[in-house]
Amino acid sequence: MAENEQAEEAVMTALEGVIDPELTIDIVNLGLIYGVTVEGNKCTVKMTLTTMGCPLSDMLNDQITAAALSVAGVEHCDIDLVWEPAWDMGQMTRYAKVSLGVHG
Repeated sequence: MAENEQAEEAVMTALEGVIDPELTIDIVNLGLIYGVTVEGNKCTVKMTLTTMGCPLSDMLNDQITAAALSVAGVEHCDIDLVWEPAWDMGQMTRYAKVSLGVHG
C-alpha cells in the first residue's frame, strides 16, 4: 500500500472519533465524509453536512482538523465542504442506521 493511501486510511480512522453532537454518531458512519486525500503533508477532507446552515459546522471543522493533524506526517488540513451530492440517510452505514433506529 502506498504511503499516501496509508495516511488517508489513518485520517479516515481518526475521523471516526469526530461525533456529530446532534445525532451522537461519528461523521464517517453518518456518511458525511466523501473522501480524504493526502499529498505530502497536506490533507484534504471532502465532506458535506446533514443540512445547510448547520450551526455546529465551525465546531465540526475544528474537530476534523484536529483529527487529521493527529495523523503522523499530516501538518495541514483543508476541508472541502460540498453540497452535491446532497446527503441523505441512505449514506449512513448499517451501524449508524441501527444506532439511530432507522429502518430501510
